[in-house]
Parts: sequence; structure tokens; C-alpha cells
Amino acid sequence: MSEKSSLHPRNLHRNSYDFEALISVLPELKHYVFKNDYDTLTINFNIPKAVRLLNKALFLKYYNVKDWDIPEGNLCPPIPGRADYVHYLADLLAEENGNIPTGNSVKGLDIGTGANLVYPLIANHSYGWEMLGTDINQGSLENAQKILESNPDLEENIQLKLQPDSDLIFKNIILSKDRFTFSMCNPPFHESEEDAMLGNRRKNNNLRKSKTQKTNLNFSGNASELWCEGGEMAFIKKMINESVQFSSQVLWFTSLVSKKDNLHQLTTLLKNLKMPEFKTIDMAQGQKISRILAWTFIPKENRKDWF
Repeated sequence: MSEKSSLHPRNLHRNSYDFEALISVLPELKHYVFKNDYDTLTINFNIPKAVRLLNKALFLKYYNVKDWDIPEGNLCPPIPGRADYVHYLADLLAEENGNIPTGNSVKGLDIGTGANLVYPLIANHSYGWEMLGTDINQGSLENAQKILESNPDLEENIQLKLQPDSDLIFKNIILSKDRFTFSMCNPPFHESEEDAMLGNRRKNNNLRKSKTQKTNLNFSGNASELWCEGGEMAFIKKMINESVQFSSQVLWFTSLVSKKDNLHQLTTLLKNLKMPEFKTIDMAQGQKISRILAWTFIPKENRKDWF
């Protein structure tokens, strides 16, 4: 599939989904797999259960995660794109270390881990990193904990923590004794619930939604996953400003930036804060380009000490 050929070289999902192999590990998936007009096996990505089962099979086959699932109404992320973020982070750390650091010498912080726990699961399996996943939604963390309990070998490497104040990002989470090699975040994209619903409707139309199906906001995620006041720009600005208070406790702060137009304001803010270094890392999936914004307060000569 050409869309996937632009994924990171270490991404396990660069080729088309091997549905026969996925069905072999999760037979239930076969009820949703069919041949499209191009004689290729696929699923209807507009059916939430089909997408959940696809993810469940991918996690089982490629990441050895048993019983992955999320409640109806939570964000069901496309795993190939999420894996790309992790692999590009590994490259960023390798620039400081000489090679990709693995094992518990690396501790990552996932802001807004959600019910799906996707970044910690991929990061731990791919590189053995320890991860802390945070969220403002107690229900999401309870589901993430269920995934960990089904995979006891993960519980010592992946921890969860509730952020009790939705106006804060790092405060309450990073304690005085903590030190993280990186933070990562897929911030809420939309500025309001109405904006999120319009975006969801466009998405469904792009998937050629049948006329009989109801447009459903929950197909794309719950409120805290989808929107916040001011949208992506406001969230990342808050993250940058708050990161100043934890400048010596995190080597690389990072965030996805979906809207290219937001980059100028964000990089201007970083310049004004006189960061030793910040950079933008492009990630391509076919026609879709997203990017990672990364910044650090640690001088280059001191970064090797973090590994």
C-alpha cells in the first residue's frame, strides 16, 4: 500500500495489513474482512468494532499484547502512525547517545495516554523503555490499567497516573525526584465540541459513510481526547510555557503538531524562551504530513549524562 511506504524504516506496518495473519491470531476479525474493488482484503474503517478488532489483532501479533480493547466512544488510534512517533523519538535520542538507547535507561512520559495506552505499549515493546502514561479521564486510565493487568509482564515497565487538574499538564505529574528522558503528546486537535463534530462529519464523509449510518462523535473519541479550549495551538503553548518549570527534569519535551500553520507561533515562542535547541521532525503517511515539535533546555554537552 503506497500510503504506508513512507512510514519510518523501523515501523512494523510499512506494508499492507496481512489480514490472513491477523485473522490467524484473532479469528473474530474475519467477520469484518472483505475483498474490495481492487481484490484486496480490507475492513470497513467506518465500523468502530472492525477498527477495534484490527487494533486488537495488531497488538497481539506484533507487540505481544493480549486482550487489548477500549470502551465504545474512546479514540481508536491508527497504530502505524502512532508507531512512527515512537521510532522518530528513538532517532532523536540516538543523536545524543550515539545509538538508540534501550531498556530502563530511558523513561518516557506520555501526556494524554487515553484508554488505548498505545504509545507506552509500542515504546516498551520496541525499545524496552519505561513509560508513565497520564490522563485527566479516570475512566480512560481504568481501561488502560485493565490492559496492563492482562499483561503482567508490562506492569513493572508501564505506570499510570491521573492528572487531577485539567488546566495543568506537567504539574502534579512530574515530582521533584522525577527525571524523564522525553515527554510525548498527541494534543487535542479541535477548539470546541462543535468543531470536533464538524471534523468527525468530514471524516465520515471521506470514508464514504453510508447514508443510513448516524454521524457519531464518539466514533472518534471522547471530549478530552478531541478538543480543548483554543485547540491544538493553545494546548501546545501551555505545554511549552509549563515545561520551563521542569526544564532540568526532562531531556526532550515533544508534541505532535497536526496543523502546519501553528508551527510559526510555536517556534517563535520557543525562540523567545531561548531554548538551547528545538527542532521539527516531519513524518509522512502518504499525502498526510504531520510533525513532531521537540525542545530541550539541556545544553548539548550535558545530554549524554542522561543515558
